[in-house]
Amino acid sequence: MHRAMISNVMRHAVVGGVGVRSVAPVALTAVRYAPVTFPRRMVRFASTEANKASEESSEKSESKEEVKENGAENTAESAGEGAVDPIAELQAKLDAKDKELANMKNHYARAIADFRNLQDTTKKEIQKAKDFALQKFAKDLLESLDNFSLALESVKEDTLKANEDVKSLYEGVNMTRHVFEKTLNKHGIEKIDPIGKPFDPNQHEATFQVPQPDKEPGTVFHVQQTGYTLNSRVLRPAKVGLVKGAEDN
Repeated sequence: MHRAMISNVMRHAVVGGVGVRSVAPVALTAVRYAPVTFPRRMVRFASTEANKASEESSEKSESKEEVKENGAENTAESAGEGAVDPIAELQAKLDAKDKELANMKNHYARAIADFRNLQDTTKKEIQKAKDFALQKFAKDLLESLDNFSLALESVKEDTLKANEDVKSLYEGVNMTRHVFEKTLNKHGIEKIDPIGKPFDPNQHEATFQVPQPDKEPGTVFHVQQTGYTLNSRVLRPAKVGLVKGAEDN
């Protein structure tokens, strides 16, 4: 009977396209492993370990949060102990900038003053160079002017009256001297007139002294050599004779 049943099953399996070997093990496997509950045990296993892992992770996160909170509290305490008032810090910086600005203004004002002084000094030096550029040349011309004066002084009045030619020559030389003096005056060269004035060591050079009862002692009564100035600067002092006082005897 059993053989007949097995043969029938095998026939049906062949007709359905399934081999006996493949069907028999499936049936046996289904019968043999049906009561086993491996998936439930695995789920329980996994859930237990997952709970443990979650508990451990929660504990670690809580410990980390506690550490962070403690660190934040410590940082806040340390910051509170060494904290600086931001307003005071800004005020200190503002004061420092104000001092720097004051120093810069002081340096700027000094630089402007120095530059203006330099400009004034440069202008004065340039003007002096222009005014006294002819100083050496003017000194050489004074000798020629002295020669005109000496030539005119050497002619006597009687000779001028007796001789018309000499008079004409005298007048021509005198006119030439006047033209020469006017030309020098145009360039800032002027004659020093010390007669009757007190002695000035800056403009006069005393060569002798003579008592003069009718004149004030220390004044100039005679000019031995005419002096000249160039733009108010003494080009050549006048050589003069002074009145001698009674206390000088």
